[in-house]
Amino acid sequence: MAHRQKLTRRELLKSSAMAAGTLALTGTPLAEARGSGTIRVGVVGCGGRGSGAANDCVKSSRGVEIVALADPFADQLTRLKQQYNVPNSRCFTGLDSYKKLMALDDINLVIIASPPGFKPPQFTEAVNRGKNVFIEKPVATCPTGIKVMLEASEKAVEKGLAVVAGTQRRHEPKYVETMKRIHDGAIGEIVSAQCYWNMGALWVERAKTNWDNYKSGKYSDVEWQIRNWLFTGWLSGDHIVEQHVHNIDVINWAFGAIPEQVHGVGGRQYRTEPQYGNIFDHFGVEFFYPNDVRTISTCRQIDQTTGNVSERVVGTKGSSDCAGSIKGENAWSYEGPNPNPYVVEHTDLINSIRSGNPLNEGKQVTESTLCAIMGRESAYSRQQFNTSWFMSRCTLNNLPPDDMKLSDSRPLEPFAIPGKYQMPGWVQPQRRRRG
Repeated sequence: MAHRQKLTRRELLKSSAMAAGTLALTGTPLAEARGSGTIRVGVVGCGGRGSGAANDCVKSSRGVEIVALADPFADQLTRLKQQYNVPNSRCFTGLDSYKKLMALDDINLVIIASPPGFKPPQFTEAVNRGKNVFIEKPVATCPTGIKVMLEASEKAVEKGLAVVAGTQRRHEPKYVETMKRIHDGAIGEIVSAQCYWNMGALWVERAKTNWDNYKSGKYSDVEWQIRNWLFTGWLSGDHIVEQHVHNIDVINWAFGAIPEQVHGVGGRQYRTEPQYGNIFDHFGVEFFYPNDVRTISTCRQIDQTTGNVSERVVGTKGSSDCAGSIKGENAWSYEGPNPNPYVVEHTDLINSIRSGNPLNEGKQVTESTLCAIMGRESAYSRQQFNTSWFMSRCTLNNLPPDDMKLSDSRPLEPFAIPGKYQMPGWVQPQRRRRG
């Protein structure tokens, strides 16, 4: 991957951040843009996240209709089907349901809100079909999926398709305005950073219900893993990828670059029961950005622990929380409006489609997903490695096989044990003998 450390952060990001921020700050839910025809939306993945994205999309702009639904499971379609009166003929189920939805010629925007492990082939299908895309984060769970996403993102640019990701902080005015100032030098050169997503447990009852249905024989291996996807490594990427990618993305945004190297730790000490699949419950990662600037990243899902979901960057002239506050020589606080970013990201997407100036966030969300995946693999293996090595040599492939069926037997792989887990493609360096 090409790193941009030879250019200053200010040179790299001033124009791009301002361009993206303009939509977030000036866009209105009632978009008055050229080509303001009806936006006909198909939703792939109709659980809580897909339903939320569909509702936010409809709220965001005039002339938006939900016209087709796809999900592996029929019971997941019910809520949106009834809410938007989607006919049976435009509701598709099964693991290939996304292909049937995207084959509909009248759809001009697809929301992809399926588990992350499914997103690379689904996004590729959408781009090949010429659809604009809103894709929830993260967008892959392995380096093979990352490469698929980067290729499809480049193709989307060539086709003039709009792609906006569910990294809503990039559309939140207090973040956008703060980043403008950081990139303009308000805190000087960044010398360190920290980011966190530390919280309690989640999906506790759902995980138990899914496990009971699996053990009773109601769910096959594959169905259990998909319904329990948050705790299934090949589908969620573990919580550092699925959730903490938000904070990592903010730090990448501040630096205008991705890390060159990573070293992580983590484990599974609290959430040890089998219903919690094969993921960890805590991670701590050190990311090495260009010029050897270090960032500390921690995430945790353990009850009765201190919560913290935030970012912080420290520069030679001050520091910032990236979200409306700068301390130091150029102290500042954001005092403007801060509308719901989950709606604004759709407003910005639809404005860009109608104006003929499509946003494309495919590469940036893919790169942030890559960073989270590297943090996970470093923690699993307790190995420190370079981004260039990971993208060229790591052969991990979590993409589902094309012929996978919901009824398939596919036992869940055991959780990683640091020191024993071996990254695919990793060759242990030989230690030099002391002579």
